Amino acid sequence: MKISGKLYYKNKIDFENMLYPAKGMFALLIPIVVEQLLNSFMGMADTMMVSNVGGEAISAVSLVDSVNNLVIQVFAAMAAGAAIICSQYLGHKDREGSNRAARQVFLTVLIISVSLTIFGLIFRKPLLRFIFGQIDPGVMDKAMNYFLVTVLSYPFLALFNAGAAFFRAGGNSRFPMKVSVISNFLNIAGNAVLIFGFGMGVVGAALSTLVSRVFCALTVLIYLRKDKQDIVVRNYLKIRPDIPLIMKILAIGIPAGVENGMFQFGKLAIQSTVSTMGTDAIAAQAMTNIMEMVNGIFGVGVGIGLMTMVGRALGAGRQEEAKYYIVKCTQIGFVGILISCLAVFGLAKPIIRLAGMEPVSAHLCYEMVAAITVAKPLLWAMSFIPAYGMRAAGDVRFSMLTSTITMWCLRVALCIFLVKAFHMGPMAVWYGMFTDWAVRGIVFFCRFRSGRWLQKSVI
Repeated sequence: MKISGKLYYKNKIDFENMLYPAKGMFALLIPIVVEQLLNSFMGMADTMMVSNVGGEAISAVSLVDSVNNLVIQVFAAMAAGAAIICSQYLGHKDREGSNRAARQVFLTVLIISVSLTIFGLIFRKPLLRFIFGQIDPGVMDKAMNYFLVTVLSYPFLALFNAGAAFFRAGGNSRFPMKVSVISNFLNIAGNAVLIFGFGMGVVGAALSTLVSRVFCALTVLIYLRKDKQDIVVRNYLKIRPDIPLIMKILAIGIPAGVENGMFQFGKLAIQSTVSTMGTDAIAAQAMTNIMEMVNGIFGVGVGIGLMTMVGRALGAGRQEEAKYYIVKCTQIGFVGILISCLAVFGLAKPIIRLAGMEPVSAHLCYEMVAAITVAKPLLWAMSFIPAYGMRAAGDVRFSMLTSTITMWCLRVALCIFLVKAFHMGPMAVWYGMFTDWAVRGIVFFCRFRSGRWLQKSVI
């Protein structure tokens, strides 16, 4: 995509006085990408450590984390709403409005996260039974224990996500990255001590997660009280609800949460289809999913940073500059995804060997990673990154509807059709995914060109 010319910009952009010149863009984006990448690698290390406890332990953690991931998506959506609203106020040079919005975000995520924690504590056994059915008693016991501790971490996770969004909205993405780095190493060290030193198994893993999330939340809340930053939140006990402002926050957060939730449900539907293909296919798909997640982290980080850029530009009334950031970040995402895919593909065979996969699984996995390496750089950036920017303008319902429809009608339905009608193996998952990316990219490109996303209002 060209980044200049009448195709995208009606008016000339003052590049010398941009909110985020090239250096500023990378100063915002790089810490976010590093944070996302580190979180992914630490999550993999966490899983490998738990796997050493035994099959029941890793099965229990895997099952509970599939529930936890849905909750995490809710908090991520709330954080996105926080970043968008606060960045627009800051772009409008309304610091008090931004601080007022931040206080309401804090109150809202606290209420939602505490409610989810109470619900999880009361209904944890029937909830796990309802979702996973009659599973092995040993696995269920460990899942109950793991869920009991991790559900206590929900409020701390939610508050950290919101606080990190406040700092990013102010252009400071390095601070949440530093906190996240320390937290991840605390988690890994805690796992080593509690799992291997004290033999606490899944409870030790859950306690490490809880402690690291408490550290994150407390650190962010302490630093939000300091004056020398764009967003300041203090006197937490004196915050009272501002219903109209809370409704604005939820108007951004709920569609994003629904979109993320549908994505997770779609993944579960696809996983249930793969589970009918046999052990080799399941193992190959699981390893491919891990590598595909890693090679997409750069693009996700760019998208998160783009929301701040577009939010501040639109808050300042700079629509052409907002368009520029979307196009430029899509280009950056394309290059980053290409490099990431090539790097992961180059490491695929060593990773497969280290994982000790069976020959059939290894062959299937390598074939799928090769296909992803070709398709993802061509399709992924356009299908996801512009949507981050348009959400920052308040165009969240369109993104929700588009993503939900393409997810279920293409990614899920096409996968099931190819498996049932043509008895295709796990590659069917990726054919469905590639089709989803392609169609979604075309739809979002047309939406961007139409300019309708600029007609929404956030503040």
